[in-house]
Amino acid sequence: MTELVVANKKRLVLLAGRSHPQLANQVAAHLGIPLSKTTAFDFANGEIFVRFQESVRGCDAFVLQSHTTPINQWIMEQLIMVDALKRASAKRITVVMPFYGYARQDKKHRGREPISARLMADLFKAAGADRLMTVDLHTSQIQGFFDGPVDHLFALPLLASHVSSKIDRSQITVISPDAGRVRVAERWTDVLGAPLAIIHKRRNPDVPNQVRALEVVGDVEGRVCVVVDDMIDTGGTIVKAAETLFGNGAADVIVAATHGILSEPAAENLQNSRITEVIITDTLPIADSHTFPKLTVLSIAPILAMAVNEVFTDGSVTSMFEDPDTSAVNSSH
Repeated sequence: MTELVVANKKRLVLLAGRSHPQLANQVAAHLGIPLSKTTAFDFANGEIFVRFQESVRGCDAFVLQSHTTPINQWIMEQLIMVDALKRASAKRITVVMPFYGYARQDKKHRGREPISARLMADLFKAAGADRLMTVDLHTSQIQGFFDGPVDHLFALPLLASHVSSKIDRSQITVISPDAGRVRVAERWTDVLGAPLAIIHKRRNPDVPNQVRALEVVGDVEGRVCVVVDDMIDTGGTIVKAAETLFGNGAADVIVAATHGILSEPAAENLQNSRITEVIITDTLPIADSHTFPKLTVLSIAPILAMAVNEVFTDGSVTSMFEDPDTSAVNSSH
């Protein structure tokens, strides 16, 4: 009788949807592995077909998809990919979503509203995901919506290193664009050794996301103000914030955000403003029509690749972001 040799080697498989092929290829290059070949196309009625061209049985699968426009299509494609992996006997499935779609709907602001961020987590769990990986959630509480491990990555070291390499840190004041971003802004102040100021928004209760007035809490006169946020959509609120800062004596305004949604007319709004530079990462693809001279796009691929490797090798994702003041910013000097 022939003796069977049981192989127990772990195998990493990186798969990607169609929303952001440039990022997927960069992550694969940093990992030193090829992207797994996938067939994906739309039927005439818009339904999505996916099939993997190699065996995924027993593998540690990472499914990368950026939730960009058209966002519902790409979320559905990623869900279908997870289902296909589950049915093909992948050992562990990690959903990598650099931008978590529907993250802004993380609570009920008023009655009869959905909590869509929780629904997203439930959908991926139902599809068969064992783990989620994402970058700079709109609110940290979303980690608790998924029944399983969530790797919450941060673009702060990347963004802060770029800012620190161009501006004298003694001249910087970190600006939180609203009360909800204060905790994130405080982490920036720790990294840059800079003071903090907050922009207080007075909203119109009858019109969602419409701001009536802005007030600055803190001293910004003569300072280079770095406005930090998780995302930029149309850019309207950011431009109003910059105008308010200049009105309070700011010497310059720079914007740093992780996710560049850049819906129309963001490029026009930001380019025509007094903001000097807008710094984002490529968690979402940036169409040529949405780029503008003031825009700087930094690659998030090294951070994603490092996190994937840590998860695959049972390492520590948290350790990637410990002591960012010494590991990220100071390394640029």
